[in-house]
Amino acid sequence: MRVDVRKSDDVIIVDLDGRLVSGTGDKLLREIMNELLGANWTKIVLNLSKVSKIDSAGIGELVASIKLAERFGSRVQLLHVRGQIRDILELSQILPLLEVHDSEEEVIAAFETEASVD
Repeated sequence: MRVDVRKSDDVIIVDLDGRLVSGTGDKLLREIMNELLGANWTKIVLNLSKVSKIDSAGIGELVASIKLAERFGSRVQLLHVRGQIRDILELSQILPLLEVHDSEEEVIAAFETEASVD
């Protein structure tokens, strides 16, 4: 699993590339999320466009990361959940519980919309 982190104004985008599976991907996601939350990022996007595989450990860490972020007052949204990854998240009945977007513009606008409502 490879991870690139980039900013778009006050939104941090985490580009995940590879396998979000037990042993490497799940631990890396946990480390990245802990670092971002420790740095007080409140708007986090997980871009799954290049995730080739996810297993139960990856799903568990994804959900745990989102719940941890919520406890810290942060919001996590997913970007580009496609193909087999979308199918697995739907089958596990996790997908309806997540905020999922198809473009960076859409996800950034969703953060802005929430900020204007608060």
